Amino acid sequence: MQGFFERVYAAIRQIPRGKVATYGDIARLIGSPKSARQVGWALHSNPTPVANPCHRVVFADGSLSAGFAFGGRDAQRALLDAEGVEVGDDYKVDLALYRWNCQP
Repeated sequence: MQGFFERVYAAIRQIPRGKVATYGDIARLIGSPKSARQVGWALHSNPTPVANPCHRVVFADGSLSAGFAFGGRDAQRALLDAEGVEVGDDYKVDLALYRWNCQP
């Protein structure tokens, strides 16, 4: 059986380019709906950010993480911008437009 972190990484690899998911979305997708904070910890510990696109995960209100593990929210914004995801001046993504429709 896969460990929690490995399940998180497998789930985020499914997020299509140009889409985002919330920490809660990923928690529900891996069958741990009350584990959004632990999803964040797994992403902070991500050993391979290119293979595991943690920049595609945002807060429930669409906000980017000020503590983005690989350069802060400006780095996360740049990665999302490069994929066509618009990030507002308030560092938020419009979830109605860019949220990945993932189903557990």
